[in-house]
Amino acid sequence: MTVVSGPVTRVAVVGYGYWGSKHVRVLSATAGVSVAVVDQDERRLAEAAARHPGVQLHRGLADVLDDVEGVVVATPAGSHAAVAAQALCAGRHVLVEKPLTTSVADAERLVDLARRAGVHLMTGHTFEYNPAVRKLREIVRSGALGRTLYIDAQRLSLGRYQPDVDVVWDLAPHDISIVSYLLDEMPASTSVWAQRNVGIRHNDVAHLRLDFPGSRVTAYLHVSWLSPRKVRTVTVVGTRRMAVYDDMSDNERIRIYDIGVDPATVDDGDGAHAVPMTYRTGDITSPYIAFEEPLALQDGHFVDCIHGRTRCLTPGRRGLDVVRVLDAAGRAAASGAPAGVGAAPVGLAAS
Repeated sequence: MTVVSGPVTRVAVVGYGYWGSKHVRVLSATAGVSVAVVDQDERRLAEAAARHPGVQLHRGLADVLDDVEGVVVATPAGSHAAVAAQALCAGRHVLVEKPLTTSVADAERLVDLARRAGVHLMTGHTFEYNPAVRKLREIVRSGALGRTLYIDAQRLSLGRYQPDVDVVWDLAPHDISIVSYLLDEMPASTSVWAQRNVGIRHNDVAHLRLDFPGSRVTAYLHVSWLSPRKVRTVTVVGTRRMAVYDDMSDNERIRIYDIGVDPATVDDGDGAHAVPMTYRTGDITSPYIAFEEPLALQDGHFVDCIHGRTRCLTPGRRGLDVVRVLDAAGRAAASGAPAGVGAAPVGLAAS
């Protein structure tokens, strides 16, 4: 966790729900940080006060904007654009939970507002601060797995149904962020199958295909609010080895499998019409990864960005890139045909 020296850094957390409460917990435990909680619900403010007696409480962001350097937006996704814009227009550094916004136009506007104000707009892609994901990226980029053939990601659980976005907008940002981080590339197109099983508004199960032409990799994402088990896995299949990242594992979050298949030469007539393979099996290894809470690393990084001590690792343009992919996924689901991501760059966005 970042230890801040010098003057107190004042940060407002807007929205004391599932993610907002976690930000308040982390920031309240960060040395040199003073936290204000903003929420219109009096019950949530009372809960925040009971759990964190030192925080300030406010019903509206305008009440505290003059007294803070940074703002964390953890409201429902549909309100991200308006809340973040209010803070950016006041010249405040802003961290927005994923997704950055629910439209490409709103995301572009926030990026432009931050640029004009000369402040940081940071996207809450928490898994890019996860030590296990960072280790997996190191493994992939080292060539230890060989050339990456495909990536499979699963993010399944029972609930949290959201009131303003479907399961793709709610869960897929995590895995779009992870996969593009591993490959250092944004997808060029996507295909989507999605279905609503419960309720009357939003799809709760979806499968996405993301095509990365630069690295010649296809990624498959499965997201669901309607699963009996909580699953958080990413499997990277290479020509030499395979790796599995399991976020639910306590002590072996990454396993590397020295296993694979090779096409065999057909020498006999009987096998000429078959597809013979040579199967390779070897050791399974699990690198040691010291635990550090990703949200604490992310929020500490935000505080460092406020003070200009580092380059932002997940800037607003990174969030905009992911929103472009989500927008393409919505078009693909509606049409039943692949959709291009559009203006997303080949590589990851710079700050």
